[in-house]
Amino acid sequence: MEDSYMDDFIKRTWADINISAFSHNLKEIRKKVGNKVKIMCVVKADAYGHGAKCIANELEKQGADWFAVSNIEEAIQLRNYGVNKPILILGYTPCDMAEKLYNFNISQAILSYDYGANLAEFCKTKGIKIKGHLKLDTGMNRIGFPCQSEAEICDSVDLIEKLNEFKEIEIEGAFTHFAVSDSPKSGREFTQFQFKNFESAINEMGKRGINVPLRHCCNSGGIICYPEMKLDMVRAGIILYGLYPDYELSNKINLQPAMELKTVISQIKTIEKGRTVSYGRTFKASKNMVVATVPIGYADGYSRGFSGKAYMLVCGQKAPVIGRVCMDQLMLDISNIDGVKEGSEVVVFGKQGNEEISIKELAELIGTIDYEIVCLIGKRVPRIYCKGETHAETASNSKCKQRNAYT
Repeated sequence: MEDSYMDDFIKRTWADINISAFSHNLKEIRKKVGNKVKIMCVVKADAYGHGAKCIANELEKQGADWFAVSNIEEAIQLRNYGVNKPILILGYTPCDMAEKLYNFNISQAILSYDYGANLAEFCKTKGIKIKGHLKLDTGMNRIGFPCQSEAEICDSVDLIEKLNEFKEIEIEGAFTHFAVSDSPKSGREFTQFQFKNFESAINEMGKRGINVPLRHCCNSGGIICYPEMKLDMVRAGIILYGLYPDYELSNKINLQPAMELKTVISQIKTIEKGRTVSYGRTFKASKNMVVATVPIGYADGYSRGFSGKAYMLVCGQKAPVIGRVCMDQLMLDISNIDGVKEGSEVVVFGKQGNEEISIKELAELIGTIDYEIVCLIGKRVPRIYCKGETHAETASNSKCKQRNAYT
């Protein structure tokens, strides 16, 4: 990222993303796992809505060892963004796209024997060899070789042994995914069950001469709660972005949230007692009120579920959302807030003055998780990158710039 800054972006609704937070959070993760363990940075879903182009380049500069994405489109984007470190696709890639895996030097999760064999057969027709990480299903019951009992482990390793005979796939790693590692009390027994299954499968492979150079189990919850399970590499996801997989863990690692979502006041008006606000007329003024309209709605990723429940920060004070959230706009009660003007900055989540609205509290209002809040911020919301308080260069000639997500 270049050290030049400017503020010439359209101030309608935008996300401020503090690049410095990623450096801080990566250092905190490194403290947890030590210098000998590799860190795989998960940047799927456009870096959890933060913008993969800027974030991946910054993380690579800060010492990330690997990157993980969901699909081949995301992986190729990272290569086109200039990312040079190894990349692992965690999910499915059609076998007829194996040549792209080879051309872009991308590693693929091997989900089953049939899938791996089909990949290998396609590679054989092209005269190429690809790299793969064996996905072991130790209890998530989503994808991977079944490994939840001695019999399943034996059967799966039989298949992996056959798969290992294909010269077209280089097995460079094996991994599993913990289901409840972010619940250190209720989830401990099951996480230990999963880890035991993983170790048993790896040991069985070793007995049969199957070399697995990279073993990785720990996701964000595992990194925080189970340092003894760090193995060769860990996969850091939500904690990279300064959010906790469970807020009971907030005292176990010091994270800095990277994103704040902001908008502005587009209009201020006084409405009389008895008048209603927005679609469905669900809100009725109990007295004369001062109402502000702001240009953000569910098309920007601000859920309709926040209608009548949430607050935003205006002039450092909490202003209730009144009436239903519209596609592109919503209304706030600013009757008790002085100094508000059209164009005044509004904080949707983040800090303003001495007040703060956290992603956690917004998630709790609508019964979801903070992952979803940041991932659903819409395509038309520009991401404005900054170090500390200043906006990074936008639009033209920097790797970190104003941009719309998913482009």
